[in-house]
Amino acid sequence: MEDSEADAELIVRELKEGGFDPVYERVETRDAMAAALDRRDWDVVISDYSMPQFGGAAALTLLKDRALDIPFISVSGTIGEDVAVSMMKAGAHDYVMKGNLARLVPAVERELNAAALRRERQQAQASKSLLAAIVESSDDAILSKTLDGIILSWNQGAQRMYGYTAAEMIGQRVAVLMPPDRVREMAAIHERIRRGEHVIRYETIRVRKDGSPISVSITVSPVKGTDGQVIGASSIARDITERKQEEAERLQLIRELTNALQHVKTLSGLLPICSCCKKIRDDQGYWQSVEVYVRNHSDAEFSHSICPDCLAREYPGAV
Repeated sequence: MEDSEADAELIVRELKEGGFDPVYERVETRDAMAAALDRRDWDVVISDYSMPQFGGAAALTLLKDRALDIPFISVSGTIGEDVAVSMMKAGAHDYVMKGNLARLVPAVERELNAAALRRERQQAQASKSLLAAIVESSDDAILSKTLDGIILSWNQGAQRMYGYTAAEMIGQRVAVLMPPDRVREMAAIHERIRRGEHVIRYETIRVRKDGSPISVSITVSPVKGTDGQVIGASSIARDITERKQEEAERLQLIRELTNALQHVKTLSGLLPICSCCKKIRDDQGYWQSVEVYVRNHSDAEFSHSICPDCLAREYPGAV
């Protein structure tokens, strides 16, 4: 923002001598500044304070109205200390007198670095917020705890699965969720977590608030501090009750089929049968009728009738 082309050239030359290779645009009205902001992303705004049509204070207001986090440095030949303080309070990041442009490059470098740090913090905060939203909306029970088993966080999935609210569980021992015969199980897991190991998808039983058991598949991971030391653990539990029921039903079906097959009698091999009377000779050499032999060697039963051919042969006059 500069109404003097010569002064703008001085600023650009100062930046180049300071090691920058600036791509810049000189504007001197509100509309021109708004159009420039629309055309591309800018790293820094350097603005004269006093101009006939559009001053530094108005330029700073336009930048803030657009919620753009761009370093704003006021450069002026007439700005007094009181005005400089006022601009800084309004949101300007620094001010430089035109008679002392040697301060410009250090100011630009400092504010560019500060803006980069702000963006990194914003991105980190956005990532944390997204991760927190994912954890909170997960159907799985996700919780964190100290190495002593004290619960530190408790998501909605854990509340739905176990029946306890976060207020009820934070500060409590995770052993509340364990059947009495599985308390030692957690001690072994915590020992592995202290060594920095991951415990992936082990299946166990937990207890809901109402006392009913629930089958779960759990993954436990170590949580490390900034120094790399393990300071706690995170746990993700998935309800596998339905899968366990399906497995039990499948095993029961297999047992029933196996038991049924053990009682099925089948005929196999070579059967000696009389070509005239159709009796079959058994293993002891006795000749038996077909129905007697089959009944003794299988679960088949017979109901007697007469086929059309035999009816015509035996009873030629029958209808």
